[in-house]
Parts: sequence; structure tokens; C-alpha cells
Amino acid sequence: MTRPQLRGLTTVAYTSNDHEAAKAWFARLLGVEPYFDNPGYAEFRIGDYQHELGLLDGKYAGYLGGEVVPADGRAGAIVYWHVDDVQGMIDHAVSIGARLHHPPREFQPGSGFVGASVIDPFGNVLGFMYNPHYLEVLKGAE
Repeated sequence: MTRPQLRGLTTVAYTSNDHEAAKAWFARLLGVEPYFDNPGYAEFRIGDYQHELGLLDGKYAGYLGGEVVPADGRAGAIVYWHVDDVQGMIDHAVSIGARLHHPPREFQPGSGFVGASVIDPFGNVLGFMYNPHYLEVLKGAE
């Protein structure tokens, strides 16, 4: 019997109760406009493998089996995106309105895996990680 595998990040969807403001904020954070932009859902392609970061208008969250964004705005998993400079990314996100969630820390001493997270202005938790494994995989794909 073959076990299912997580083969890599494809799409991460964040929810916001202010869809237009979320699109504008993420465009500033990422430095690109959404490649797909319909009422209620927008998507950015980012990173070395063109992963998809989606933004769902909170009023449609129920259609995906979820609930409208809770009052504190936080729910779900933290997804970590590889970045070359964790502190630099945290500083940039905070400078445009995010709040620090977890400061940079090495997940396992001596491993080189350093991660941190912020809460965007809409209550979503974004994780940033310097991940040596990601870089090894990327180097092998070249």
C-alpha cells in the first residue's frame, strides 16, 4: 500500500474581512500584483516555484467548509515560506502594518532552520523560515 505524501506547497489561502485592503497589502508585501483577481478571491504567484498565495473574501469562507473569520481573526495553520533573510522579512512586514507573532528562533539548535511569524493587518499568521533543506532541493533542481 502506498502512503500519501505531501509533495510540496501548492496554494495557501488566507481569509480577510476586507478583501480590497488585503489585496493591496499583500501586493505591497510581495512586490507584485495578483495574477488572478476576481471578486471574492485573488491569487499571487510567488517564489522560485511560483507557489500560489490566495486571498479569500471572508464573506465566502463558509463556502469552503469554514467559518467567517473569527473576531480575533486567527485560525488555521502557520505556513512557513522560505526567505533568505528572516529578520529582514519580519522588519518589512512590520513596517507595512503587520504585528510580530513569534520572533526569529532556531527551531532545532545547530540545524540552521530559523523561523518567525507575523500577523498581517487582517489577522492571518504568516510564517517566514530560512530552510537549508529548501535550498538543497532548489540547488538539485538547477
